[in-house]
Amino acid sequence: MIHFENVSKIYMDDSVALEDVSFRIAPKEFVSIVGHSGAGKTTLLKMFLGEERPSKGKVFFDSTDIGTLSDQEINEFRRKIGVVFQDFRLLPNKNVYENIAFAMEAAGRTDEEIEADVPHVLELVDLSKKIWNFPHELSGGEKQRVSIARAIVNQPDVVIADEPTGNLDPLNTYDIVQILKKINDLGTTVILTTHNKGVIDSLKKRVLTMENGKIIRDDKEGKYVI
Repeated sequence: MIHFENVSKIYMDDSVALEDVSFRIAPKEFVSIVGHSGAGKTTLLKMFLGEERPSKGKVFFDSTDIGTLSDQEINEFRRKIGVVFQDFRLLPNKNVYENIAFAMEAAGRTDEEIEADVPHVLELVDLSKKIWNFPHELSGGEKQRVSIARAIVNQPDVVIADEPTGNLDPLNTYDIVQILKKINDLGTTVILTTHNKGVIDSLKKRVLTMENGKIIRDDKEGKYVI
């Protein structure tokens, strides 16, 4: 499904963000990417999202070379991907229903689809009772659940969770990880970046460890080893 083929990224100041990175992620896989700040995790995600293009090598999604896509094609491609951020990025002047509906409207979904799917996806993340609340009325864990609901409502092939528990306490961290596992169990590929050793060790899923722009470990059922 996802294939990085000898990918390097060198910026104008000659700094190397990625160096000869190669790996594959299969459909329905759950993969965590770990490494210290500056290891290359963010650049890796930007490559897959088409926000950055490789200096060398290629990034494929199925048979599509992402680096060759036009701006319009990139926008269409990104509809296959849901992204969950550490800082939630909810629209403060819209309630929970409207935040999720907004993502569906942007994807061209109908009012009927929105009315049917928003309650369903909120049930999946156990947040049905907060459907009319605004972000300022939610806890950090609840905001992240809305963010996840928004990321999955258009039924993407892949969900990228970029440090999704970075601002959460241990209890909410556990809940968010369980939701991501549920999404994966339903057939969606999940890519997680995190600094949280406990999260990685509890998942017992594949772990890619990055250092200085390289993948130095690829463990099928890995632990946080840095």
